[in-house]
Amino acid sequence: MDTRSEEAFKKEHIPGAVNIPHRTMSASTTAHLNKSILCITYCDGIGCNASTKGALKMSELGFQVKELLGGLDWWKRDGYKTEGEKTSPGQEIVCGC
Repeated sequence: MDTRSEEAFKKEHIPGAVNIPHRTMSASTTAHLNKSILCITYCDGIGCNASTKGALKMSELGFQVKELLGGLDWWKRDGYKTEGEKTSPGQEIVCGC
């Protein structure tokens, strides 16, 4: 669940993500989602708290929620691809851990 603005989502997002900005989350804007599936919220990264606000709202609406720490920024740093106007193909990163 991409909790950022529609504009940010259009520019770049995690493949397969659903965009519902945290400011617009409500029973009506989330009615089409399956509450039995774990919802992962994310935002831009460490300096942004939209994923935390979104996780709280989704939890209050009855969803099972986890937050993707590091958001889109760390997703890309870990080498995963993105979609949108600024698509990143991703890359193989060998972790030293």
